[in-house]
Amino acid sequence: MARAEHDRPQVVVLRRRMSGRDPNETHRASTPLELLFDLCFVVAISMAAIELHHGIGEGHAGPSVLRYLLVFFAIWWAWVNFTWFASAYDTDDVPYRLLTLLQIAGVLVFATGIPAGMAHFDFTVMVLGYVVMRVALIGQWLRAAWEDPAGRPAAVRYATGVGIVQLGWLGWLALPASVGYLGFAVLAVAELAIPMWAEFRGTATTWHPAHIAERYGLFTIIVLGEAILGITASVQGSFATGGLSGTVGMLALGGLLIVFGLWWAYFKAPAAEGLRGSLRTTAGWAYGHYVVYAGIAALGAGFEVAVDVATHHSEASPLTAAASIAVPLAAVLLVLVRLQRRIGVGFAGTEPLVLVGVVLILAGAAAAAVWNLGLCVLLMGVLLAVLVAVSLVTAARTGRAEVS
Repeated sequence: MARAEHDRPQVVVLRRRMSGRDPNETHRASTPLELLFDLCFVVAISMAAIELHHGIGEGHAGPSVLRYLLVFFAIWWAWVNFTWFASAYDTDDVPYRLLTLLQIAGVLVFATGIPAGMAHFDFTVMVLGYVVMRVALIGQWLRAAWEDPAGRPAAVRYATGVGIVQLGWLGWLALPASVGYLGFAVLAVAELAIPMWAEFRGTATTWHPAHIAERYGLFTIIVLGEAILGITASVQGSFATGGLSGTVGMLALGGLLIVFGLWWAYFKAPAAEGLRGSLRTTAGWAYGHYVVYAGIAALGAGFEVAVDVATHHSEASPLTAAASIAVPLAAVLLVLVRLQRRIGVGFAGTEPLVLVGVVLILAGAAAAAVWNLGLCVLLMGVLLAVLVAVSLVTAARTGRAEVS
């Protein structure tokens, strides 16, 4: 398992044998190729958030949110599959890099189709980009099956499962719109079932807990960046249309408190040690991040909708604008506390406190029907800041390790 050949030299290796990496390596940092892969996903996330912002602002909140969740599932799942494969089989040689670059090309094709998918339920370009990403991943798994006898059974199952489901996605394009959502749900469940089938039947693939924790943390920063971009774009737009009002100022301050609070809540304790538990525990933690990532990225759209409403550039109501921030924030907190409890870090042990905080945040959003919208968002930010502060004090009293 552990081989000196995995210690990366400073020159590109044309070809090396692909074998499972040692999960007990003392140092397993993200590579420049992984960071480039993440960077290209920023484009897709930003496109999805922009379309969500426009949909809510134009009074089509329901369909826009539903389509956003569909689009984000594909973004998240493609990233998850690459990340776990790279943790198990990162040779960083020329064939590996070329197949990864093909996946990146698929991401960019996928991103160009997001506006049509979210506005008109036309997912043709998105599916083609997604299939490109997945075909490249199949190539990686087939290579692993050929060159790593120990991991061959799981690798073959991965390649087989991913290939069959991609045929399903191509067939999904021919379905009428009336059953489009149902067909998506069936295929999404099939996608989620592939790792369960591949990993829990025989020898599981190797992966590095610290590397996975770092990779998930980096993607969290990416979606937090989307939320910050939403705040910045909103304030910039308000200056362009007459200056920063008190309402917009409170929106911006509340938004920053929310972003900072979510950053602290996520990174307040290391996750790597908790991921050394059972595969089922880790799988639940990994899958649950879909809500965390989709919710945080949606906040950027929510902040822009709120400023549009405050500056009278949107058909949405103040209540809708406040809900577009409070609902994803509440979802993120409720799921995050469960994930951290699952691995024994962060908010673990303070679940009742988080539940109270979520109720108050939703109440603050409801108050936007009668109160100033900026004040309500600022209240949400203050509530999250208090929630994080109290959880830190609780953790200190119980002796749980926290990030300094």
